[in-house]
Amino acid sequence: MSVMKSWRGLMVALCFALTTFAHAGEATPVGDDPVIQARMMRLAAVLRCLVCQNQTIADSHADLALDLRRQITEMMQQGKSDDEVMSFMVQRYGDFVLYRPPVKTTTVLLWFGPAALVLLGGLAFYRAARQRNLSSVEDEPLTPEQQQLADRLLREEEGAA
Repeated sequence: MSVMKSWRGLMVALCFALTTFAHAGEATPVGDDPVIQARMMRLAAVLRCLVCQNQTIADSHADLALDLRRQITEMMQQGKSDDEVMSFMVQRYGDFVLYRPPVKTTTVLLWFGPAALVLLGGLAFYRAARQRNLSSVEDEPLTPEQQQLADRLLREEEGAA
């Protein structure tokens, strides 16, 4: 039994010893030049993270976003302009990499598709509701028994008033 306790104590001591070597570090900046860093962040704010898809690469913590920020910084350090960097990104990843892609024939569905779906859904709802209202109100003539009952009820109501 004492062997088990000493073994367990050794494992606990080893775990504590190993945790002293492990530490979390700060995220290292991808560039040292503050001007290039500011330009990179400005461009990264208009490029979509291809992993997250609902975040810009400036906001994303995905590995691909970090790689893209690093690649943008390297291109800027090589002297490329913002337009050249953007053209490279669009050429490599398509218009989808832009957080706000331009309106053109290949992106028209992306821009106007949601509005068209809402309009079509509203139209379908309106038609279904209208058809339901029209079909529920049908003019059927009363049978003679129903007519006699209605007349009697109306007379009783007039007599009570």
